[in-house]
This record gives sequence, C-alpha cells and structure tokens, in this order.
Amino acid sequence: MHRYLPWCWYLFALIVVILDLFSKKWASSNFALYDREMVFSMFDLTLRHNYGAAFNFLAQEGGWQRAFLASVSSAVSIGLIVWIARLDQSKRLEALGMALILGGALGNLYDRATLGYVVDFILLHYKEMEFPVFNIADLAITLGVVILFWDALFDMKSEA
Repeated sequence: MHRYLPWCWYLFALIVVILDLFSKKWASSNFALYDREMVFSMFDLTLRHNYGAAFNFLAQEGGWQRAFLASVSSAVSIGLIVWIARLDQSKRLEALGMALILGGALGNLYDRATLGYVVDFILLHYKEMEFPVFNIADLAITLGVVILFWDALFDMKSEA
C-alpha cells in the first residue's frame, strides 16, 4: 500500500510558479509596456501591468487593493496547502486542480508582493474583440477550477 504524499502536488504547484515567473520575466525583458507582437492570427504577446484582480477588477482603486488582494491570495494558498495535505490519495484529479490553483495563486502573489502589480502578457482576440490579457498563473488557476468542476460533476454522478 502506498502512503499518500502531498509533496508531489506541492512540487507540481512549485513547477507552475517557476514557469509563471520565468515567463513573466521573459515578457518583461522582451517587451515594453503595451508593445504587441502577433504570434498567430488570434494570439498576440504583449506586456501589461494589472494592478487589480482578474480582468483588472479593482485596478482603478487608490492602492488599498494591493494589500487586500495579497491577503486573499495568501489565505487561499494556505487553505489549499491544508486541503491538499488532507486529501485521500484516490482524489488525484481534485489534487491536480488544487495544485494548479495553488501554483497560480502563488505566482500572482509573488508579483503583487514584489512589484505591486501582476505581469500579464498573453492576449487572445478575434477581429475587434479582445479577451483580457492574462499570464501562465491565470491559465493555471482557470484550468484548476475547470478540473475541480469536472471532478465534482462526475463524482456526484457516480454517487447517484
């Protein structure tokens, strides 16, 4: 019988953080603010600084949001660390989703704590419509949430 080791999920979250931070460093080193380079027809790279939360929510506030958002990210991260540690080893999909969210939350928290904003650089668009610019951490958080919803949906169906 294998003993459950949450460290593998913490390591996975750390890999997400490292990928996120290196990609943000690369974008910051290769683009001036608001520069834009087309990669594919609907995919550009750019450099933006997000002083708010997702989709620039609270970005126009007077600065109080930095501490607030850092506190929320810290609390969520601590909660996820504890949740992952307490998971049954059979809950691999749930652990994967939470590890992705944890890695994304920590990546954005690092930016917010050290820079005062989050570096975003991925821009998806179609014709005149643009999706808000995002980063690897945002992608990991979104994917983690989708995985958790998927897992909950099919876990509920199997119990019925």
